[in-house]
Amino acid sequence: MSGENHEELFRRGAEAPASRMLMAGVVLAFVGIILFVVQITGDDPARGWRIFLVNFLFFTGIAVGANIFAAIQMVVKSRWSGAIIRFAEATVFFLPISLICFFILFLGRNELFPWIEHPTPARGNWLTVPWVFTRDLISLLVVFGLAIAFVYHDLKPDVAELARHVSGWRRWLYDKIAGDYTGAPEQVATNDTRLSRLAPGLILAYAYLFSILGFDLIMSLAPYWISNLFGAFFFMGAFLTGLTMLGLMTVYWRKKMGLEAIIGRSQFHDLGKLVFGFSVFWAYLMYSQLLVIWYGNLREETSFVFWRMWGDWRPLAIAVGLMVFLIPFWGLIWVRSKTTVLTFTIFLTVSLVGFWLERYLLVQPSLIDSPVFGWPEIGVSLGFLGLFLASYGMFARSLPMVSPRLTARAQEMGHH
Repeated sequence: MSGENHEELFRRGAEAPASRMLMAGVVLAFVGIILFVVQITGDDPARGWRIFLVNFLFFTGIAVGANIFAAIQMVVKSRWSGAIIRFAEATVFFLPISLICFFILFLGRNELFPWIEHPTPARGNWLTVPWVFTRDLISLLVVFGLAIAFVYHDLKPDVAELARHVSGWRRWLYDKIAGDYTGAPEQVATNDTRLSRLAPGLILAYAYLFSILGFDLIMSLAPYWISNLFGAFFFMGAFLTGLTMLGLMTVYWRKKMGLEAIIGRSQFHDLGKLVFGFSVFWAYLMYSQLLVIWYGNLREETSFVFWRMWGDWRPLAIAVGLMVFLIPFWGLIWVRSKTTVLTFTIFLTVSLVGFWLERYLLVQPSLIDSPVFGWPEIGVSLGFLGLFLASYGMFARSLPMVSPRLTARAQEMGHH
């Protein structure tokens, strides 16, 4: 990479046009917060809390899942993703918002968790308010802390070099992140060692602790239902939503920042293959759960599945199967559909919306008899989307959205 291109990438990374995303996020968040407050202070507060839980699980999964992608790239020493890695790491700004949302969720616990009003002796102390919310808070703090630390150290080399190109509050921020980092060989080695330790730690903590969150915040809504595989099903689904969001952000920022020269067919092809592969894996985990439940034919296990696949919930279950598995499977099986921006965007959007419906289907049938969609559901969902976009836009406005360092490695070593 020539010096001119290196400087140009720094300039583009530092001047990402994030104002529209930030403004749209603020407006949507404001509207969503108003509608949420109106709903939980009205005649049916439980409806507001239910959709709040759905969106908390969905958007938290996206934010952490995208950072897990970045950590995996570090572990496997991948180079192809160097130009897009910051699009994944930018979701880290949503994690403090997610933590605040968890505290808000605690306020609505009596409207959500049936084991609070009707204790479940068979679960012992596992399902008690202090124990559930303490371990979930610790789980979030550990995963979020590791993710933030990972992104911090991955940003440090780029921020240290870019600090001389910015001024004002951004110069102060860059200096704080860079510290005494000058790019000396021993500093580079130390920083790389920290990243090589943080990445696998984050991945392992995510797998274990997000399984606990899935057990506590979804499975406990039907406290007599058990699936040992549900934790893996939950965190792998969250990882897939992180991949799909990364793909959509890659399309968006590639055009906005004029990065067609460094983000092209190869990145779309690899992201498409990942979404395709993990869509198949999602279906495999679903089938693996259903097979054991069907074979055992125990009422406390089959009722959870049958309730979601028959009656008023059946159309939603069919939609989830189509949007999360069948449509992405047949759509992304072809090379051209993965490498053509339009079809790539369409299939990833279908998958992402399908996963929102999947989270809805996991939560709502345990608490109500039939699907409910209206302004409360739309408003709270748009509010969470607004918070996500605002936090993402704030990252793009504050920190470099392209890493010339990682992009150069990819170009020097070649794809794969």
